[in-house]
Amino acid sequence: MAPMAHEPALPPEPEHPRPRSSRSLHPDDREQSFEDDTEDEGKATVELAAIMTTSTPVTPGPSSPPLEVLPKPQDFAPPTRPSSTPFPHPEPKSDNIHYARHTPDGSHHPDGMDLSPELGHDGVAEAEMVEPCAESVASLESLPNEMHECIIDHLFGYRVSPTSKSSVGMHRVTTSISTMLRHSRRKELSQLACINPLYRSLVQERLFRHIKIKASISELDQAAIFFLEHSHLRDSVKHIEIWFPVFQPKFATSSVGAPMALPTITDDGFALTTYTLPTDNASLEEVFYFVGTTFPDVQVLTLEGGDRRKAPKVKHCRNGEGVKMSPIGSVKTLVTKGQWNLIRSHEDFKEIISALPSIEEWHGSYSKPKSKGYLTMAPILQNLPCNLTRLNICLEADYRREATCPSFFLKVMAADVHLCTRLALASPALEHISYTGRVCHTFFDVAAKLADPRATRLKSIELHVKNCCRRSSFLHDSGSGITDMSFINAFEQLVLSAIRSMERLTALEFLRIRYIDLDSPVPPLNPFFTLNKGWCSGVWSEKILAELSRVRPRAKFEQLSESFGDIGFVKDGRMLISPDYPRQRVLSLRLANYSMLQGAIAATT
Repeated sequence: MAPMAHEPALPPEPEHPRPRSSRSLHPDDREQSFEDDTEDEGKATVELAAIMTTSTPVTPGPSSPPLEVLPKPQDFAPPTRPSSTPFPHPEPKSDNIHYARHTPDGSHHPDGMDLSPELGHDGVAEAEMVEPCAESVASLESLPNEMHECIIDHLFGYRVSPTSKSSVGMHRVTTSISTMLRHSRRKELSQLACINPLYRSLVQERLFRHIKIKASISELDQAAIFFLEHSHLRDSVKHIEIWFPVFQPKFATSSVGAPMALPTITDDGFALTTYTLPTDNASLEEVFYFVGTTFPDVQVLTLEGGDRRKAPKVKHCRNGEGVKMSPIGSVKTLVTKGQWNLIRSHEDFKEIISALPSIEEWHGSYSKPKSKGYLTMAPILQNLPCNLTRLNICLEADYRREATCPSFFLKVMAADVHLCTRLALASPALEHISYTGRVCHTFFDVAAKLADPRATRLKSIELHVKNCCRRSSFLHDSGSGITDMSFINAFEQLVLSAIRSMERLTALEFLRIRYIDLDSPVPPLNPFFTLNKGWCSGVWSEKILAELSRVRPRAKFEQLSESFGDIGFVKDGRMLISPDYPRQRVLSLRLANYSMLQGAIAATT
């Protein structure tokens, strides 16, 4: 065999004895050779041993020179090792090679036998017997716990907070805190607990990580009894969701006074059914007592007030005298859905938030847009707890464009209750703000004045614009949409103010302002602006580029296009939209081009 690239090719020295790893026969015993097939197998075994004693193969070097032209040992220069080889040094050789071979009597020696040649007087190599290696049997129990965790995560979803950066690119189960790790296939997934005792604890830990309970007296009592009988599951609950029913069916009574069954669906349609207010609903005081005494490690508390026309307010206490909420020190995130039925004044919010001393994150949303939501949130935003760092408020989430601004919003534009100003007053103590509703440039103007460039904490801002509030009593120019130039100009002022505020909001790393119109004829043209890690995309103009260059000179647009790309083309001063335009994300939207969309959008046939 040719020498390896990392071993010098030395000339053979016959006078020295061969090493133990090479196989040879005693000269006196050469006549006692094996049969031809046994000899071939012996040669193959020798070659196998020679291969196993060498290190990992690398690129071979030059072949050995002929014997007659070999240089002297003192003049020999070993070849240089290629720089591309993965290992800087050759692996150490082993003299004890364990391999299997056939002996002359036909017996077979298994692995684990040391066949290093020890020649006896009869010329047969003596093999030193060693203990055979016990075969390792791979089983499910022998896998490390990390492997079991990965298997369960693949089936249940990753146990990652939806607001953490490590959840980016994972399953959609971690993108919404309201449905973080609830599983609709609980019965099927619970069967995995029967595999072994280890899986029982892993499966139960995930099944009970996020539970949802009806806020009625009977349901809370049943849940309390269940977790009292299965106390080992109490520590597994990290997210508990309590929903309050807002109506219940009214049972008709028979002639004997017994309640009749509910009406069923017939061929003619639904039978007449009446509903009444629920009579078994628990109060918030009872809910907080149940959560605080049952789940010691709960971290996320969701309260769902329900959605219906003229829904009743959830009672904060049973007797109506005084509210004494049981404190829950482990809850760090509060989620309030259908918030109008839960919080209708600043006092209601104060009663809830006072029972959560460790609160750091608040997600609040309203079911229907109404002026009372804006009027209620205005004083609350001005009196947020000092330890709150993340705020996510959704006041209007229907994502429909407006021909004109609704009349109820005129009363919200007053200076003392303007939500944009109140949201800016809360910004110095926050690190992350997410808001969905009506907003204007006043938010960024006030936030920049209140911010201290050396101590600002605000890192990310995300705005979902329902409409840009404009201080005007005329409603004919207060609509929204890509064909309304008044809205486009107000959106530009909002982006300019956001960029200008970054001069004082020095810690701001992520900014996204976007307008969503589900009825838009061309959804890719919905205006947006995004700044993330120094890269910008979305709407642009000469004013935006100049202000961005002044405030964040290192920030650059990913792409700057003078037109809308392949979406449409201009003909006779109008924008013609191609019906087969590419459905891909647009990175550049010049604001001046929206003037060609004013009035109507023509589509090519």
